[in-house]
Amino acid sequence: MNARTHPDVLLSVQDLQVHFPRKSSWGRPPEVVRAVDGVSFEVRRGTALAVVGESGSGKTTTALAVMRLAPITGGSVRLGDTELSRLEGEAMRLARRRLQIVFQDPFSSLNPRQRAGDAVRAPLDLMKVGTPAEREARVAQLFAQVGLRPEQRHLFPHQFSGGQRQRINIARALATQPELVVCDEPVSALDVAIRAQILNLLRQLQRDLGLTYLFISHDMAVVEHLCDEIAVMYLGQIVERAPRQAFFASPLHPYSVALMSAVPTVAGGRRRAATRIKLSGDPPSPIAPPPGCRFAGRCPAAEPACTQEMPPLREVNPGHWVRCRRVEVVDGRAQPVIRFDNA
Repeated sequence: MNARTHPDVLLSVQDLQVHFPRKSSWGRPPEVVRAVDGVSFEVRRGTALAVVGESGSGKTTTALAVMRLAPITGGSVRLGDTELSRLEGEAMRLARRRLQIVFQDPFSSLNPRQRAGDAVRAPLDLMKVGTPAEREARVAQLFAQVGLRPEQRHLFPHQFSGGQRQRINIARALATQPELVVCDEPVSALDVAIRAQILNLLRQLQRDLGLTYLFISHDMAVVEHLCDEIAVMYLGQIVERAPRQAFFASPLHPYSVALMSAVPTVAGGRRRAATRIKLSGDPPSPIAPPPGCRFAGRCPAAEPACTQEMPPLREVNPGHWVRCRRVEVVDGRAQPVIRFDNA
């Protein structure tokens, strides 16, 4: 797909590659860590795409590459009609008004010596947006939007709770009125009660401002609450992508099924725990990924042919893409290779 022919597509990522060269010992050829290896997806305006996977899958590196905070080895990142992957210097700095990021840790992403109001105003100052008076008015507006009191602008980060600090980060990300907001696990460092408040805030802001989210997470319950589409990553590649309802009703890739089986539920109890799919072994090295399916070594349904050739990411149901040669279409509907009790 190409964003030029689809006006409703805001972010288009095609064959994105992020490789990190690594020094090797004397006499050996240099090694390359393939953190992101051929990732493609699109995000429509006003929607939220979740990128999920275990640690080391490449989801955060993908987000940083979209933000141009990680070097892009190959591929294309387009924001509307702008090719972000080719911008440098002043052109990239100006483009940053259109995309901003909310980081995972609400404390370390704030300057402990900078007052909250100054932190929120910093993007406006750096990008010279509006007059000083307009910037002050914008900061006051942002504090109200994220549920903070006006007098709290004069406080330092250590004087806020974790949830309040993340509200400051969200306000700072919205300062330049971006079209795209990248959320890199924005609630994983918060307790459960505060998580719900921040997620509700993000959803309300999306409705009010028409925001588009690229949402990075490992928490499937969080993703189901907020996102419209799900992309599952494993060892630098997308192995499944589907609309939220289709994905949570019937995940198809064995890795996706294993992730879903690990989600705790109140209703399932011991019966759900007994059907959990436990993966054995560790993911292969991103320095030397196997030639076939990268999940084959841990997959409970793998066949010898799975280790021989990399399966393509193919559309098996409308809008539902999967990278697994064993997923078959029966009577017009794709069938998962393995199942679990989703009660």
